[in-house]
Amino acid sequence: MSLAATLTRAGFDLARLRFAAPTAVAACLALALAAALGLEHPQWAAMTVWAASQPSRGQLLEKSFWRFAGTVSGTLVGVFLVSSSIDRPWLLVAGLSAWIGACAGIGNIQRGFVSYGTMLAGYSAAMVALLDAAHPEHVVLLGADRLATVLTGVGVALVVGLIVAPAGREQPIVARVDAIAAEFLRALAARVHPAHDRRVTAAARALSVIAEIDEGLDPHGAGSLRSRRLVRAVRGRLVALVAGLLWLHAPSVEVLPDDLAEALDAAAGRLEDPTRPAGRDAALDRALDHALGLAAGRSRLLEILGPLFAALSDRPDPDDAGRRASSAGPLVVLHRDWVGAREASVRSVATMVLVGTFWLTTGWSGGPFLLLGTAIMTSLFSTFDNPAQFMRNVFFGQVLGALGALACRWFVWPLVDGEIGRILTLMPFVLLGVAVFAHRRTQLAGFDYNMVVLLLSQPIDPPSGTVLHSLAVAAAVASAPIAGWFAYRLVYPVGPRRRLETLVAGMVHDLRAMARSTRRPVDRAVWRSRLYHRLLRSIRWAEKAGGRPLSISEGGLAVLDLGSAILRMRDIAAEPRLAPSIARVLRVALDRVAGIDEAPDRLARTIRTAAARLDRAGRAEDAARLRLAADGLLDHHAFFALARSRSETGEGVPVAA
Repeated sequence: MSLAATLTRAGFDLARLRFAAPTAVAACLALALAAALGLEHPQWAAMTVWAASQPSRGQLLEKSFWRFAGTVSGTLVGVFLVSSSIDRPWLLVAGLSAWIGACAGIGNIQRGFVSYGTMLAGYSAAMVALLDAAHPEHVVLLGADRLATVLTGVGVALVVGLIVAPAGREQPIVARVDAIAAEFLRALAARVHPAHDRRVTAAARALSVIAEIDEGLDPHGAGSLRSRRLVRAVRGRLVALVAGLLWLHAPSVEVLPDDLAEALDAAAGRLEDPTRPAGRDAALDRALDHALGLAAGRSRLLEILGPLFAALSDRPDPDDAGRRASSAGPLVVLHRDWVGAREASVRSVATMVLVGTFWLTTGWSGGPFLLLGTAIMTSLFSTFDNPAQFMRNVFFGQVLGALGALACRWFVWPLVDGEIGRILTLMPFVLLGVAVFAHRRTQLAGFDYNMVVLLLSQPIDPPSGTVLHSLAVAAAVASAPIAGWFAYRLVYPVGPRRRLETLVAGMVHDLRAMARSTRRPVDRAVWRSRLYHRLLRSIRWAEKAGGRPLSISEGGLAVLDLGSAILRMRDIAAEPRLAPSIARVLRVALDRVAGIDEAPDRLARTIRTAAARLDRAGRAEDAARLRLAADGLLDHHAFFALARSRSETGEGVPVAA
């Protein structure tokens, strides 16, 4: 039996093993190098290696940059807070709480490694301010040591990572999205469309795949401007596809003329051609232009095909290196969780103040470590899907790490002499982290084991203190995830269901704002683009919450129809010669949008009344649009009800420039 098969049978994940092994070796190298340079906390360099290492070179480069940038800013803040609060520890706790809360809030609005850098800036200040809290006069030296060790760790992680880490693979994602686009074009071109239920199910399934792709896109944009532009181009296709797939939810889909159907089939075939170039494709552009020309006069179809074809034509050249700043694709407006950011900030501040008060009141020697751990738990993990649930894995990993550090300190180090002996005997505990990180039973706790076993080890100084003091510090570190668990359960509980409610509330908020601000121009492209991205995120959260993605996609279509109806009612109400009876009912309908999540039936009846009056006035097309919105509101009132507990988003209605 091969070694790989033996390891797999033993429960190891080979991919994680291939990543963890060189990372652990690099951590040992960083530990030795930092000690050779005379740095006071060489274990921080090894911790940085674990924190900065990534499975691809682009991600490694970007995370290393933000790791260092976040450390610099956090260290400066930490030094300032300690210098400003000498003999006033309550001021230090207050300042750290405010800083951690600000970083947690801002980090929840940002994306990717930028968010990580912001969170790191928060708890880096806590590391500088708390790990030597008894000697504030040493804070500048401690801050300089922190920067030097992080720079050492980042340098080692980069050197080793650039040797062993593969380049990012972007083209498979592009091919996957193109395959979905081709399938959609063939569905449009079909001479006989399947029944409505089958068509909706197929569209919902495609939306689910698109939502999954969108969720994992950000890491692929790391490391270069070209990669970032490619991700933006892919996201443009995803957003454009959402509009088209929602169109397939309609009760009936028109059969297209033969020449247009053939042109769409030809474009789909070109998208599926494996010999196509990775960059600009003149043949695809000609096929898309031809199909778009044949669709002239079909306004609704052009609304779908125009942005999608622009997105499909926007194909960054592999040799472009990011020089082209502008994009030919459709507008992409991403959802930002302002509500979650505010709640994360409040949660972090409240928990930090509570734990800090406990430390100052009791004078517990492990208090600084507990406060440091709380800073990490309530900031870094606030962006996780279900942070309260993940705290269990963190607790397990930190307990393992604390046990490893205690074993090294009290059973191994007494047997060796000198700094070199302590560093060499710490390395087996670091290498043991490979097994913890890669085994399927412990992999979710592996990262925390590696960080804590290093955090609690100080190989430069001879072991001092007592076993009881070491146990107290270890208990403080392991207590941090418990504090985090209580914070995530009691202060604005967060999880997939709550995040889904936030997204739906954001959609409803935009509807209310459009109905309320009738004299304020709305950027309709911004509204639609943000709605499409919110819908993708909602589908993912619904899946994680165990809900029905199909009901979410249909609810999103109802929001789109209602939003379009609101915009049309605004336009009609602004007409100078509008009949008073029509103007009056339109104003009532727009006013009642404010109660959309509590009284959808009442709003639907008013919209239908407006549709009837428009019918009598000879405006059948407008009346049909309003009836469609009213039907969607009644059929999916449970979707709109999700917004009741999350009535604010922090985002205003998009205003036209």
